[in-house]
Amino acid sequence: MRQPEKLDNARQMRRHKWQSCVTGKQKTPKLNPWCALNGVQGVTAGKVWFAAGQRNLVYKRRAPVALFILLFSLLFGPGFKCPAQDSAPTEYEYQIKAAFIFNFAKFVEWPPQAFAKETSPIVIGVLGVNVFGDNLEQALRNKSIHHRPLQYQEFHSVAEVTNCQVLFIGVSEKKRYAKILGALRGMSVLTVSESDQDQFIEAGGMINFVIQQNRIHFQVNNEAAKSAGLIINSKLLDLAVPGH
Repeated sequence: MRQPEKLDNARQMRRHKWQSCVTGKQKTPKLNPWCALNGVQGVTAGKVWFAAGQRNLVYKRRAPVALFILLFSLLFGPGFKCPAQDSAPTEYEYQIKAAFIFNFAKFVEWPPQAFAKETSPIVIGVLGVNVFGDNLEQALRNKSIHHRPLQYQEFHSVAEVTNCQVLFIGVSEKKRYAKILGALRGMSVLTVSESDQDQFIEAGGMINFVIQQNRIHFQVNNEAAKSAGLIINSKLLDLAVPGH
């Protein structure tokens, strides 16, 4: 895996405490994928090195396609495993899924009418039980895509979803998938969930997280996206897995 680009002036590097970015107490600490994606250059003497004081170096200094390939190489590469399907999801799993959702938004085009004006934010929301805790909100904080700021929002009913571009529909709503997706029909909303089977995709959902061989993958219903006026980049489509 390529390392994040180093700046010409090494003196611009600064140190931050390492506790949140290192797993275990190894003699040679290893960065977890979440921190590697946020500009960490390496770990030495119990410290984490960042470039130019920016925790989001990778996002800012890499081309979008290269960034996406980096993200997925981290997620699918050797050594990264998610909890098995019969075990309880962990906070770390939802950190990874939050990073996925952030990157999904980078590879989708919305029609102009999906926004009230050119400076309107891209709203990424959660409907149902918020399984992310504060991980999704943190993943979006101070980020922007195509000059639009990202905004996190929680919804308590589908009727509230009147200004949203990406909507994660919690598995708590799985009995109401068809009703919720029906209510969103005609709106340019990228719908995402994490159904164990194909029920979300079959109901008309667009992206569904699945666990295969203890790793996070996702399915894409491109026809549903097209019917909502969304264009999903071919790079994202190529990384999707087929349904069951």
